Amino acid sequence: QVQLVESGGGLVQAGGSLRLSCVASGVTFSNYVMGWFRQAPGKEREFVVAIMSNGRTTRYADSVKGRFTISRDNAKNTVDQQMNSLKPEDTAVYYCAADRTWVPVTTEGSYDYWGQGTQVTVSS
Repeated sequence: QVQLVESGGGLVQAGGSLRLSCVASGVTFSNYVMGWFRQAPGKEREFVVAIMSNGRTTRYADSVKGRFTISRDNAKNTVDQQMNSLKPEDTAVYYCAADRTWVPVTTEGSYDYWGQGTQVTVSS
């Protein structure tokens, strides 16, 4: 059974930082592109960042470039997202997702497995 479990969400003031983590089980982690998506209240879920299975290639949404950094540890089956300079518009539920492909993709429908999400709230 595949499980993706996110952690690290919380409440932070604008300008602050949070680090989200996702641990995967039930999959050969190194075979998967890992991504982070987010969904704000009243909005559709959107792509944030993704990382290639070997960690060499990443893709970022324009809205988070220069502020968010994704990394993975295939030995620990984890993918992290360091979020700096947070803004109120970053407030959302953040989801970890796994895609059995070779390149980091931004399309939600491409991803095979999803976590339950972790809430990030940025106050102004």
